[in-house]
Amino acid sequence: MILTVCPNTAMDKIFRIQEWTPGIPMRTNDWAVCVGGKGLNSSVVLSQLGVETVGLGFFAGKTGEELVDLLKGYGIIPEPVWVGGHNRIAHVIAEEKTQIHSHVIVGQVEVNEAQKREFVEKFTQRVKEADWVIFAGSLPPSLNDDFYIELINIAKAAGKPTMIDSQKQYMLEAIKAKPNVVKLNHEEFEWTFDRKVKDLADLIRQAREVRAEKDLESFVITMAKDGMLAFTPEGDFLTKAPLQKAVNAAGAGDSVSSTLAWRFSLGEGWEAALKWAGAVSAATVLTERTGDVVMSDVDRIYKDVTVTKI
Repeated sequence: MILTVCPNTAMDKIFRIQEWTPGIPMRTNDWAVCVGGKGLNSSVVLSQLGVETVGLGFFAGKTGEELVDLLKGYGIIPEPVWVGGHNRIAHVIAEEKTQIHSHVIVGQVEVNEAQKREFVEKFTQRVKEADWVIFAGSLPPSLNDDFYIELINIAKAAGKPTMIDSQKQYMLEAIKAKPNVVKLNHEEFEWTFDRKVKDLADLIRQAREVRAEKDLESFVITMAKDGMLAFTPEGDFLTKAPLQKAVNAAGAGDSVSSTLAWRFSLGEGWEAALKWAGAVSAATVLTERTGDVVMSDVDRIYKDVTVTKI
């Protein structure tokens, strides 16, 4: 079982239009409601890969209830902690002409001290069953920026490997607990570590610097259509998959987290796991709902994924 931890859960409402036209009504019958939030997106991918997964998060109100039902529909085991406020709803505007996806996000949950302790207690119990733990996403404003540190330390005490996929202050705090894998995208790399990157060679150089400065065991940076970089104890790698015509690119990065944890739980090393992660990430953009993936797409893409030592 792979446990995903998503403190800032969300629902995605995706609307596909031809092109954004300010001031002019835009109509569409092409829309979908699906799971959102980085950790829960990873659980969605895992469920499609046939992996047992538990999604732990804060849930609130009717949107939270609907979100739990969506998780159950995938066969994901929800582990909700019910709180005040409202679950986030991400309105995703997907333009066919430009391939630009814009997000309008509303709502936030409100977590008190008792609910925080309930979350930690549930995590402490669930982590015992887990083969891997994925911590993902931002934190609600009512939690301290260092919330992930306590959870990572609990997982480490239980002997469970961990991955963190976050950004900015949440990430800077979390890496103090020394998770096994630190993962973010190239924009988040710049925001989080206050870096400005010129090109791929510069990104590789700066990522190696950050890894050394922060003493990171393994460091993964996704780059959308340009693939992903991984700096690991087994070497440094560039993974590239054939470019796909995206239907919904949301969740592609989260599929990297879930796939790596899946393949590591099967005993694979970095090179083999990265090839699978490249294939699953590319396949994820071909589906309408966030995190959905079709295994026939994965199998088709897999043979053309390259993993090169750098």
